[in-house]
Amino acid sequence: MPLVAAAVCPHPPLIVPELAGAAAPELDDLRAAADAAVARLLAADPEAILLVGAGPENRTFHAADSGSLRGYGLDRPVRLWKTACSGAEVLPLSLTIGAWLLNRSGTELPRLARAVAGDASPAECAALGADLAAETDGRIALLVLGDGSACRGVKAPGYDDPRAPAYDEGVAAALAGADAEALLGLDPGLSAELKAAGRAPWQVLAGAARAAGGDWRGDVSYHQAPYGVAYFVANWEKV
Repeated sequence: MPLVAAAVCPHPPLIVPELAGAAAPELDDLRAAADAAVARLLAADPEAILLVGAGPENRTFHAADSGSLRGYGLDRPVRLWKTACSGAEVLPLSLTIGAWLLNRSGTELPRLARAVAGDASPAECAALGADLAAETDGRIALLVLGDGSACRGVKAPGYDDPRAPAYDEGVAAALAGADAEALLGLDPGLSAELKAAGRAPWQVLAGAARAAGGDWRGDVSYHQAPYGVAYFVANWEKV
């Protein structure tokens, strides 16, 4: 697969303004950064977009599939692509938010989605990334969805963990440096303890970039921890 670019975005439901309500302005900066990252992804002139995010199991989704934010208070499906929805709202949260971001961009490019099990090993994630590089035709861009630690302070979902800041700084450095090996070195056990939902998808990205070859340049445009969860927005582009 000619992997031409990748973008990394988080997937908090509150990035959707209708869900955030009066609190929507609190994530305006994140929303703007994610929109800009998607725009940069599209500027690489891909022929299709492949979304990668964590789910309960490894699974391939197709253009007619959709997701739902009904459990968070928004009673409408989020389509993966323009094809009529299959009726099954099967996308996990990560891919649902990814589809929402792409739909928000207005692109009409075809898209598929792959979920990677949240407990997949680094080797399994790297192999999945390499498989994506081998099995997809045309110029492909990856939109990778994943959150950092959820343990940044006593009000965080995972409460406060003193290991979280260093973990997140390491992720930010790896994304900024397009450092596939550093991402593949993230420890699954520590990541799970810190409730970092992005570990497996980031390692799929690392495996895909490594298999695609060439030199990559990374750029992190957002790295903050609102609500005690670390969110990253980044772009990887071929040098």
